[in-house]
Amino acid sequence: MVVRLANENDVKAVATLFDRYRQFYRQHSNLAGSTAFIRARQAQGDSVILVASMEVRRLVGFVQLYPSFSSVRMAKGWILNDLFVDARWRGQGVGEKLMIAARDFAVQDGAAALWLATEKSNATAKRLYERVGYVLDEDFDHYELNLP
Repeated sequence: MVVRLANENDVKAVATLFDRYRQFYRQHSNLAGSTAFIRARQAQGDSVILVASMEVRRLVGFVQLYPSFSSVRMAKGWILNDLFVDARWRGQGVGEKLMIAARDFAVQDGAAALWLATEKSNATAKRLYERVGYVLDEDFDHYELNLP
């Protein structure tokens, strides 16, 4: 397995995985929209996408990071917004390798932290996050304001 930065040649494969990721979170499939979204992220350079590939160029998972900052720490951080592994490749260490690659990327970038959120019921993901060193934030409640 190889984990590397995604490039423009990966848009279609990443978009397919991204569309399945969205469906996992109960969104309707929208491959055209997913492709446009991933293409825009790469073109605008406002996210970093790491991909895991098996065999020659078959992408089996991805993680997407967005830059952020901590005012209190006065430091850069990354939001680990998306992690997805194709169902056929789960349980084989792909997610863990992607999480480690995301951590290594953030360290090399000089970030102070990686932040992520997941559904309270996503026990499988929580086990992975804790296994690679993430700690549940028990000091802060996080809120969301959906905008029209």
